[in-house]
Parts: sequence; structure tokens; C-alpha cells
Amino acid sequence: LYMWVIIARAVISWVNPDPYNPIVQFLYKATDPLLYRVRRRMPDFGGIDFSPIIVILVIVFLQSFLVQTLNNLAMSLK
Repeated sequence: LYMWVIIARAVISWVNPDPYNPIVQFLYKATDPLLYRVRRRMPDFGGIDFSPIIVILVIVFLQSFLVQTLNNLAMSLK
């Protein structure tokens, strides 16, 4: 679910959204803390923000690798 929120945030960043719109405010409040932390650790790429891509890749990694590993560990303890 959080991945879709980040995608929505990236899509609305391509247009000039109304900052007073409640949906835009929700997207900013839900994603800014994590995206800001990633942006601080990344070099500048000429004004292109790659932080949503990095966060989505981390989420996909956690979903596929970490969850599967924990599931296998739980099954082996059975």
C-alpha cells in the first residue's frame, strides 16, 4: 500500500498540485519523512529526484526477500 502512495506522490510531483488539497497534503505528510531521509543520503543528479525509486526498490526487496526468508525460517522451526 505504501508503495502506491509513493507512486501517487511521484506522479503528482510532475504537475503543479494545489498544496491545500487534502489529498496532496496527505501524500506529502505520508511520504516526506522517508523520502527526505533517502534524499539526504543521495548525491545530486541534476534536479532529478530518484528517492521514490530507491524507496520502492527497498519495499520490493523487503516484500520478496525478507518476507520469504522469514517464512522459510518459520517453516523450518515447525
